[in-house]
Amino acid sequence: MISTQNLTYGYSKKELLFKDLNFTQSAGSIIGLLGKNGAGKSTLLKLISGLLYVKDEQIKVNGYIPHKRDPDFLSDIFFVNDTPFLPSLTIKTYLQIYGALYKSFDIEKMYKILLEFELQEDQNLKKLSHGQQKKFIIAFALSTNCKLLMLDEPTNGLDIPSKSVFRKVLVNSVEDDQLVIISTHQVKDVETLIDKIIVVENGSIVFNEDVYRITEKLQFKILNHLDDISGIIYSEKSPMGYKVILPVNNDEETEMDIELMFNAICNKTEINL
Repeated sequence: MISTQNLTYGYSKKELLFKDLNFTQSAGSIIGLLGKNGAGKSTLLKLISGLLYVKDEQIKVNGYIPHKRDPDFLSDIFFVNDTPFLPSLTIKTYLQIYGALYKSFDIEKMYKILLEFELQEDQNLKKLSHGQQKKFIIAFALSTNCKLLMLDEPTNGLDIPSKSVFRKVLVNSVEDDQLVIISTHQVKDVETLIDKIIVVENGSIVFNEDVYRITEKLQFKILNHLDDISGIIYSEKSPMGYKVILPVNNDEETEMDIELMFNAICNKTEINL
C-alpha cells in the first residue's frame, strides 16, 4: 500500500524535515499519526498524496509514484485537509460532478452519512459553517471507498455530538481492504478508533506499534498514590490521582490511554514491547 525508501524532504535545502525515512504500511488498519506541532505529520500526508514533490521513487502508493498524479492513483486515494476548500455549489451538484472522479463512489452511502450529519442536498457548500463543511468532506471521503483515506485533524471544528457521529460513521464505513491514516492533536477524539499508533518526531518515526500489542504488554491505570508501586514505566499527576503505565503482570487487560502513551513517548520513556 505505502512504501517510503530513504525519504528525504525539506522546505529548504538547509533544513530537512525528513532524512532517510523508511516506512511501509499495508491495508487493513486505522492509524493514528501523532506528533507535536511541526513534527511533519501534515507534510508526510501531502507527500503520500502527491501534493508535494520528491525526486526519484522515494515514495510508492499502490505501486504508483504519487507526484506523477496518475488518474488511476488519484481515483483511489482521498486526502481530507484540515481546512478544506469547497466551491459555491449545492451538495447535490457537487456529488454529481466530483463523485464521478472516484471509481468506487457510493451515492447511497453518501446520503446515509449526510443524514447522520444532518446535512441536506440543497445546501450550498460555501454557506455552510466550518464544522458543517468538515462534516460534508468527511462524508464524501468515506463514500469514495478509496483504498487510502488520509484525514488531517478531522475533528477540528466539530462539536461534541458531531465528533460522536464521526466516530460512528467511520467505524461503519471502513472496510478491511482500506487503509485510513488520521493525523490529529485531538487524540482523545480518535482513541477508540485506531488500531495502530505512529509517532513522528524530529523528522523520524520514533514509535510504530499496533494497539493490541500495546495493551497486551502494558496496563493503563489511575492510582491514588505511587508509594510501594513497583515497575511504573511512566506516570503523570492528574486531578484523580496519578495516571500510570505499568507492565502487564497478570491476565488483566486495560484500555489504552492514548494521550498518556503519547506523552510517555514524547518524554523519551523507554517502552519495551
